[in-house]
Amino acid sequence: MNQLKTITFEKAHAEIFQFDNGTEVQEYHVMIHVDDVTSTYPEQLESILHAYNSLLDGELKGARSVFKRYFLSDAANQADDIIVNDVTDCAKSIIQQAPLDGTKIALWVYLLTNVQTGVGKSGLYEVRHGDFRHLWNGSAHNMAANSEYQTRLLFNEYNMQLLEEDCTLKDNCIRTWFFVNDVDLNYGGVVRARNQFFFTQGLTVNTHFIASTGIGGRQADPNVLSQMDNYAIAGIEQEQIHYLYASTHLNRTSDYGVSFERGTRVDYQDRRQVFISGTASINNKGEIMYPKDIRKQTHRMWENVETLLAEAECTYEDVGSMIVYLRDTADYQIVRQLYEERFHGKPYVIVHAPVCRPGWLIEMECIAVRQVDNPTLKTF
Repeated sequence: MNQLKTITFEKAHAEIFQFDNGTEVQEYHVMIHVDDVTSTYPEQLESILHAYNSLLDGELKGARSVFKRYFLSDAANQADDIIVNDVTDCAKSIIQQAPLDGTKIALWVYLLTNVQTGVGKSGLYEVRHGDFRHLWNGSAHNMAANSEYQTRLLFNEYNMQLLEEDCTLKDNCIRTWFFVNDVDLNYGGVVRARNQFFFTQGLTVNTHFIASTGIGGRQADPNVLSQMDNYAIAGIEQEQIHYLYASTHLNRTSDYGVSFERGTRVDYQDRRQVFISGTASINNKGEIMYPKDIRKQTHRMWENVETLLAEAECTYEDVGSMIVYLRDTADYQIVRQLYEERFHGKPYVIVHAPVCRPGWLIEMECIAVRQVDNPTLKTF
């Protein structure tokens, strides 16, 4: 059963999605927003952390944070404070993608109940339950000479971490995120490195790729051109993983030279999780639909995501969280109105983050979960 709830605190509010199918592992997606846009950054960070800690002491008591992503307006002046003040034991991603409601910070948190957590031998954050170990990582980066070399080193390091966990990129990685500093300039290097590395790992158009978002975003240090977050599952069987194509609405990404899946469905005995990659206003020929029209691009994007979800036998009712990326901050009021009309109360955040092709004004990603009954599979 899915439930939505909004809880208001003194200076912030939290949108909460809860998945509870009667088993011991419940899932929560939480989006925390600051309410006072006139407060200073330290005050806004304090409001976010107060709301988060209050939830863990109250509404979400017993749940463990698995993954956090902080969205910042000015990472150079803000990121260090999060590292100092947030000592939560979980995987953390910190990225400059300014919340477009006028605040300096927003927070997405994914939580689970009745799991064991800790840092694995590889350095990946490990969440254990039953036969599975869920491996999360955030804010991976390096200082190589350009975006291509940085991305290549990121994959090399991640591949070594997976091997330490008796996993491989091909068989166990479910989702990646790439945040690219000056995406118009540096995204090409990320694409080249990913294409080449995937080929060496046996990931081709004839096998499969990995669900992913490649979007504008930067760290505090401007020399970091490519940051990677990732998620893999140790113990997963290939029969549990299915890739989503929505071929009536979308083309294969390889048609225009990139290598990621539009979405990935993971089945367990008791639930299905769906990871939708960054999706824009595109058709099944790879063409940008409705250039320069933010309203029509938003509706086409929703339709594309809805078609991907339907392929996984899900709807927007099953979506736990949504991240919306805008190229032009001037489009915020229009997009916010559209989202409030259709998704009021759903955990979502709208941030400033240019999409990888200039003609796309908007992109979104989401995660969904629904109850299923697969008696031949293992429980989550």
